Amino acid sequence: MEALFAHPEIEAISFVGSTPVAEHVHKTASQNGKRVQALGGAKNHMVVMPDADPAQAAEALMGAAYGSAGERCMAISVAVAVGDETANNLVAELQKRIATLKVGDGSAQGTEMGPLVSQKHLDKVRGYVDTGVEEGAELVVDGRGLKVAGCGGFFLGACLFDRVKPDMKIYQDEIFGPVLCVMRVPDMDAALQLVNDHPFGNGVAVFTKHGGAARQFAQRVKAGMVGINVPIPVPMAFYSFGGWKRSLFGDTHMHGMEGVRFYTRLKAMTARWPDDVKAEFTMPVAK
Repeated sequence: MEALFAHPEIEAISFVGSTPVAEHVHKTASQNGKRVQALGGAKNHMVVMPDADPAQAAEALMGAAYGSAGERCMAISVAVAVGDETANNLVAELQKRIATLKVGDGSAQGTEMGPLVSQKHLDKVRGYVDTGVEEGAELVVDGRGLKVAGCGGFFLGACLFDRVKPDMKIYQDEIFGPVLCVMRVPDMDAALQLVNDHPFGNGVAVFTKHGGAARQFAQRVKAGMVGINVPIPVPMAFYSFGGWKRSLFGDTHMHGMEGVRFYTRLKAMTARWPDDVKAEFTMPVAK
C-alpha cells in the first residue's frame, strides 16, 4: 500500500475499509499529493418510532442486521426503540423471527445467513458477545452455541442484545458480525442525540408512519445516508455514496457525480484564431 502512495504515476487512491486504515490512507496519500477517497467504519442505527409496525420493523431489521452475517459496512447493528413499549414489542418480534432464521451454506437455496469469513473473525465476534454479557447487556438471543450439521464453515448464530448502554464496547465498536443491539430512549430527541454523538456517521434509518417526524429526523441527523422506512439506505449508483464523521475522510464520496469528478480531472482550454495579436493588459474576456 505504501508503494501506491509514493508512486509517481498514481494520481488518485480510492479505499474502503476500517477507520484506522482509512485515516492512514487519507493522511499519507494526501501528503504525497494524491486525490483520496477513504471510506472507513460504521455503526449504523435504525430508529423505530412508536407508530411503526413492530412486525414490519423486525422483518426489516432481520435482513439489515443478519444479512451477509452482518459483514457489510451498511449493516444495521443498532436498533433504537423510542419508548419501552416499542422496545418490548420489537424485541418480541425479533425473537420470533430469529427462531426461524435459516443458517447454513450461503450458496444453498433458502439459506438466509451463512458463515463468517474466518476462524479469527469468528473468535473476534464471539469475544464481543462475551464482552456484552460481562458489561451487563441483556443477551436475549445467544447464537454462540449454534451447530450447522453437514456444512463446514465458521458459524455464529444470530445474537440479540437488549438494554445496551452507550458506554458499552458492543455499542462503541463496529463488530462486523451477526450481533444486533437494542437501545431504549424516551423520545426522538434522545434518539437523535444518541446517533449524532456516535463517532461514526455512515448510514441511519427511521421507521415511522409520520411524515413530519421523518422529515425532521432526516434534517437533524448527522449521517451521510438516511433511510425512511428503508433499513439499508444505499442509494443507486447515480447518487453519491458515503458517510460523515469518522466514516469518511476527506470530502469526496463514491459513485454519482462526485465519483465521476474523482476519476477525471478538469481541464479548461481557451483558444482563439486571430489574424493579428495585440497586447492585452486586462483579464481575458469573450470576444
